[in-house]
Amino acid sequence: MRLTKQTNYAVRMLMYCAANDGQLSRIPEIARAYGVSELFLFKILQPLNKAGLVETVRGRNGGVRLGRPAEAITLFDVVRVTEDSFAMAECFDDDGDVDCPLVDSCGLNSALRHALGAFFEVLSGYTIHDLIKTRPQINMLLGLPEHEAQPAA
Repeated sequence: MRLTKQTNYAVRMLMYCAANDGQLSRIPEIARAYGVSELFLFKILQPLNKAGLVETVRGRNGGVRLGRPAEAITLFDVVRVTEDSFAMAECFDDDGDVDCPLVDSCGLNSALRHALGAFFEVLSGYTIHDLIKTRPQINMLLGLPEHEAQPAA
């Protein structure tokens, strides 16, 4: 199974916003940091916004920021929003057009469903925060200013 480019850049966009520490991030800056088109990022932004993973602020000084804390956004949250299908074989499709006589009692179908469940479980164990916290140089690599640590409340 291979994740789409849309999912890859959705995760990257969320990482950028998380590294930008609550500041509004602008699509042109994110596009420049990753070397991808602004139009592509705007396309990705729509499902992320609809799912509440990001918030957009319109206007001259607008931009995008995380819709909830980076610690509360799992990789599974992103994959679920950005991937169209998790059909690992034709028997996973819900369209009823399967030519296999074993579709209702196949060991392969069961094994693949088990594997997909394990995949989702692992993705649920990682957050956007996890992806950036162990990379102290991420701000420099993305062209973002370093932010001072916020005092504990």
